[in-house]
Amino acid sequence: MDVGIGLPNSVPGLDGRLLVDWARRAEERGFTTLGTIDRLLFPNYESLVVLATAAAVTERIRLMTDILISPYRNNTPLLAKQAVSIDNVSGGRLVLGVAPGWRDDDYKASGVDHAARGRILDEQLAEMTRLWRGESVDGLGSVGPEAARAGGPEIMVGGEVKAAYRRAARYGSGYTLGGGTPERTQAAREALDTAWAEAGREGRGKVSVLSYFSLGPDARDKARSYIHEYYGQMGEEIATMIAESVAVDEETIAGYAQAFEDAGADEVVFFPCSTDPGQVDRLAEALSARLS
Repeated sequence: MDVGIGLPNSVPGLDGRLLVDWARRAEERGFTTLGTIDRLLFPNYESLVVLATAAAVTERIRLMTDILISPYRNNTPLLAKQAVSIDNVSGGRLVLGVAPGWRDDDYKASGVDHAARGRILDEQLAEMTRLWRGESVDGLGSVGPEAARAGGPEIMVGGEVKAAYRRAARYGSGYTLGGGTPERTQAAREALDTAWAEAGREGRGKVSVLSYFSLGPDARDKARSYIHEYYGQMGEEIATMIAESVAVDEETIAGYAQAFEDAGADEVVFFPCSTDPGQVDRLAEALSARLS
């Protein structure tokens, strides 16, 4: 199983210049993927800008939006151009994880109908894949640059509905689970396998899982502070449940990784609750057997 690490682009108080150090350290320590989390009305750094920055200072590590809330980005040709540009600059390392999200405030701020986000995502996936093949935008011209890979950047799809697996099987290389238990991971594995077979695709789709970690002094307090600020809109009970599930010691992190692998995950991406670049080294040490 591959092991990635999230960038702290959504952790409040981040000095954006630290993202360069995070990206370099992550590649040096052997992580397979750098991930970002996406919101609009929050003091996070924009995901595609962050990954473009990371692309400039790394050479091998995959660059994944985990996920990008693409439906409120309502200029699909522009989104396709941004994604293929990062993929080209990085030598084909972008993994465009997309999902409709659940917060309505980001959609209101963007002037996009929150209730239509699933339909919009379907339309975006269809249009982006056409544009990456070089097809014209309504007969006006094509969107460049040329894709680094045939068919364009790799796509992963997230979401909590059955349609997410259908989208993953039709357009993507797999499904990304936005946090959850090994039991949910196993259910996602089975649902993706079913959708894959129904779509007539060979082999198996990839399952990626997001999980939070916080290591070092005051690890639990830092996890609670960040998680409650980020997920507070979901209510105190849910935010507390997420915060208390954050891995705050090496043994728990190693146990989570093994449990996700046993449940059928192909990759787990551990996201930080702190902006400290030292978190990269602490996580690498906790997972040294997997990164060697």
